[in-house]
Amino acid sequence: MAESLPPVVERIHEEVLRRNPAEPEFHQAVREVLESLAVVLNRHSEYTEMKTVERICEPERQVIFRVPWQDDSGEVQINRGFRVEFNSALGPYKGGLRFHPSVNLGIVKFLGFEQVFKNALTGMPIGGGKGGSDFDPKGRSDAEVMRFCQSFMTELYRHLGEYTDVPAGDIGVGAREIGYLFGQYKRITNRYESGVITGKGLGWGGALVRTEATGYGAAFFAEAMMETAGESFDGKRVTVSGSGNVAVYAIEKVHQLGGTVVACSDSSGYVVDEKGIDLEVLKQVKEVERARVGEYAERVASASFVADGDIWDVPCDVAIPSATQNELDGEGAASLARAGCRYVVEGANMPATPDAVRVFREAGVAFAPGKAANAGGVATSALEMQQNASRDRWSFEHTEARLEEIMRGIHERCHATADEYGSPGDLVLGANVAGFLQVAEAVHAHGLV
Repeated sequence: MAESLPPVVERIHEEVLRRNPAEPEFHQAVREVLESLAVVLNRHSEYTEMKTVERICEPERQVIFRVPWQDDSGEVQINRGFRVEFNSALGPYKGGLRFHPSVNLGIVKFLGFEQVFKNALTGMPIGGGKGGSDFDPKGRSDAEVMRFCQSFMTELYRHLGEYTDVPAGDIGVGAREIGYLFGQYKRITNRYESGVITGKGLGWGGALVRTEATGYGAAFFAEAMMETAGESFDGKRVTVSGSGNVAVYAIEKVHQLGGTVVACSDSSGYVVDEKGIDLEVLKQVKEVERARVGEYAERVASASFVADGDIWDVPCDVAIPSATQNELDGEGAASLARAGCRYVVEGANMPATPDAVRVFREAGVAFAPGKAANAGGVATSALEMQQNASRDRWSFEHTEARLEEIMRGIHERCHATADEYGSPGDLVLGANVAGFLQVAEAVHAHGLV
């Protein structure tokens, strides 16, 4: 049972529920931020008078559209497309596109709302948005994916622009999809507007480190958390859920920083490898063959595959949930805490349920929310936009150094804000309050718009 909210934010929460029925993920994301904001509203009455929180909870624009296309057999398919342009107080809307059967308006709004604060924390001049479709690229041919992407962009292009709205990839949208989307945008507009989309191929405007950025960023954030406690990754057992882009590169960077990742997963189950996940084999299985994670266990003698059960039952010092929203519940959190886990760092967007976060708080487990810990992807997207604007290309080393600097800056900011608002070490409150204050200041400066 969720605790009641302070009166100063309860009215706002009730209004969000009323105006946005049947959108549980969005309700969850808003409530999680509101729980942190009472302390701010009590200190800054102007935010209540100007209804600043209410304005930030309401998207500036929501676009929903039909996406018709033909599959390889000639059958007509109809999907639904979304783009929620949530807040542009700090810059053009910036956020990924997700292609997955689970996509609906509530999920896109939750992701867009989180993106507003995440982007603010990076310190980069970008607002927040999100989009996608209930199209599933899994099992589709390249030609089918291309036809879908072209149809999707034929509607979406009119809402985009390097000074307006800049999408990127997310679940189901990788380099292939970004290429088809950009090609259609270029064809329709007759403009080679590199900065209109990020996650591009390296040969045509993409940035080095963009592929690795979210996973690397989560590892850098975890390292910064441990350093405040006088620790490091050296000798630490680490569990990373998922085996997609975020998980693979979180594993890579954790290994480089001295930790040992002993487990990863996908929707079919999880693998445990006490010697440490062999990244070369994992990349071959997941990135080249697009196979199930069980294939890894068949090729690596020290590994075992578990089809039933929960990856959070694997004992570890550090957990990095990197698959999808609400994958880590109260029961999983209790398992981690019992086994001695001391750090949980969200690599995905909102992978820990409110119950899980409560368990971590009560057990004294240091917890980093996704809006802070997984901001590396969008931060590097903003660096890609900088390079496109200056017609430049930076080295891998320079871009990675900028990424690490940004992630350490986010941690420092969240840590300092938590101290300032009377909750030392509470990175959830620190992230929510720091992100909110940055956006709120700009919202007020622009007037009632």
